[in-house]
Amino acid sequence: MPKTATADRVDRDALLEFLRPRHQAVLLTRRREGGAQLSPVTCGVDGEGRIVVSTYPQRAKVANARRDPAVSMCVLSSDFTGPWVQVDGAAEVLDLPEALEPLVEYFRSISGEHPDWDDYRAAMTRQGKSLLRITITGWGPIATGGFPAEVVDKL
Repeated sequence: MPKTATADRVDRDALLEFLRPRHQAVLLTRRREGGAQLSPVTCGVDGEGRIVVSTYPQRAKVANARRDPAVSMCVLSSDFTGPWVQVDGAAEVLDLPEALEPLVEYFRSISGEHPDWDDYRAAMTRQGKSLLRITITGWGPIATGGFPAEVVDKL
């Protein structure tokens, strides 16, 4: 039987439930000239329901988000053909030292407990990491690919 595409509208709680176990996304920021800049990222969800992305202050996505905080993300399932959702939001960039504890929360949201948090904090400091924190302002349906229902009926 051919697969039927789905598009399920969900409330914020269901969206966060969908996002929490998914850590692969494509982040869209805007270049100075207005064009799209896309970055594959690893992401988590913090305790306030914001999407968090560990990065470096030198990256284009960071420069773009500082200039224009309006961003979008396509959050994917680990199985490429699994469900996905587009999320829109307002990004803020946290630099060290302000980023350090949010980076700990970022790690926990993706991988759980670290065996040595002091070592992790030292590594983040040595690397000069930053954190993108995205407050969700809107989202589309949780979708899956496939044939439109009216086409499946004809197959």
